[in-house]
Amino acid sequence: MWTSNRKQDGRTQEAPGDVGVVTLGGDPAGVYLSGERRWVAVYAPGGYQWRPAVGEKVLVLKAGDHQESPCLVGVRQSEQQLEPGAVRLSGGEGQIDLCKDGIRLTGQVWIGEQTLEDYVAAIAREVTLEILGGG
Repeated sequence: MWTSNRKQDGRTQEAPGDVGVVTLGGDPAGVYLSGERRWVAVYAPGGYQWRPAVGEKVLVLKAGDHQESPCLVGVRQSEQQLEPGAVRLSGGEGQIDLCKDGIRLTGQVWIGEQTLEDYVAAIAREVTLEILGGG
């Protein structure tokens, strides 16, 4: 009978992975799957950190013997165009595209506490003073 296959050990069988929507951003996150799950750990490749934002579609894998430990492992990519082989890092208003023809930066670039423009201007001042003998 079909109902005999629906439950195993008194539990409804869940898929080992599911797509959900973030309800609480950050790490740990809250994700709506078949119901809201809180304290969902966020995973990323080594050396890389990210925080999911409310409303993002995410992939959740369910770890543990009884799939009791949900793990947020990725976010649905945007529909923006990206050439084959390219890599894009984005967050807020900033974006870095690593492309076959170079690197494209979008947004304000900072070097330490200075904007790139201020950093270059300071170097230009130093070089000018050296050339004119004032440094």
